[in-house]
Amino acid sequence: MSGPLSGLKILDFSTLLPGPYATQLLADMGAEVLRIESPTRPDLLRFAPPMVGDISAGHGSINRNKQCIALDLKQAASIEIVQKLLQEYDIVLEQFRPGVMQRLGLDYPTLSADKPELIYCSITGYGQTGPLKDRAGHDINYLALAGLASYSGRKETGPILSGTQIADIAGGTHHAVMGILAAVIERSRTGKGQHIDISMSDAALALSTTAGAAHLAGDKAPELSGTMLNGGIFYDFYETEDGRHLSVGSLEPQFCKQLCEAMGQPEWFERAMNYSPDVQAELKRDLIVAFKQKSFAEWSDIFARLDACVEPVLSLDETEQHPHFQERGMYVEVDTADGQRLRQVASPIRFSASQTEYRNAGLPIGANTDEVLEKLGYDTEHLTQLRASGAIA
Repeated sequence: MSGPLSGLKILDFSTLLPGPYATQLLADMGAEVLRIESPTRPDLLRFAPPMVGDISAGHGSINRNKQCIALDLKQAASIEIVQKLLQEYDIVLEQFRPGVMQRLGLDYPTLSADKPELIYCSITGYGQTGPLKDRAGHDINYLALAGLASYSGRKETGPILSGTQIADIAGGTHHAVMGILAAVIERSRTGKGQHIDISMSDAALALSTTAGAAHLAGDKAPELSGTMLNGGIFYDFYETEDGRHLSVGSLEPQFCKQLCEAMGQPEWFERAMNYSPDVQAELKRDLIVAFKQKSFAEWSDIFARLDACVEPVLSLDETEQHPHFQERGMYVEVDTADGQRLRQVASPIRFSASQTEYRNAGLPIGANTDEVLEKLGYDTEHLTQLRASGAIA
């Protein structure tokens, strides 16, 4: 196994999206990740369509480059196995509600007492403390409470749903990876690990960055279609004659001039640079009419020859065929356990000193149970007993 994180060994107790995607990113960069999954309550992502053979495409992607064992953590024998694994693995990621790992005897204070170098990351909706810590939630709820939803959408229709899970991924996944790697760096100096408390709602709040900073400095809270980047000016999506869309991000003067000239209306530049709401509203109405005069293909061809920050809104089919992403190698084929090749989006992180290895797609539940436990010293008879008791699968 190679990569800049080669040598890091992670036990992953998470399911669904935020935690598994975090450990996928870490595994793609060379970390050794072992998933601990329940034999009686398997990860629901395993059953998410579409299926490629016996494997869910989503599960196969988000759990690539990992090993997997099946343990019933309600049984003492399984807890004993985890404790033995912790002699080798020194990073834990879990995604249960606060208190669950404590009841299992696998919480940070308990485990770090014997292993002070342990790095332990918990991803939850609302964090380990606070009045909402035990409350259930999903991405939409975290974005709502964190304020992001209040200015993401249209005045006419209200908040909108994003095509991807912002709080789960930008919030939970990416902040967990950053936190773990920061703790690894500190451990290299001090020899000590720590507990990382990742709240997806906290992280969603932090994503407000500049809008939040302006509000805290005395500005009024941002509103739907009320800022430069959420529809308050001409920066927006526009429909073409045939019902497709283009993105217009021509904020800077040099780009805006090219936009106005391409539209055949160079005199619009003066209005575009005037951020008065009335002026911008009128300009947007004119742009809406103008973009509907030509087809998606015609506009795409016009702007492909310009550097105006105007790009077509592509489907995933079109993105896959786009020469830029083809040349960047953003699609790979990864082996599945049943011998197929599963097409996946590649790792977006490129290192000059090493290449990402794509060793395997997400594996069947318990695929590595015997292999991992044999390395811990369990013989065939003991494995048979554990399997008969339901402790492993």
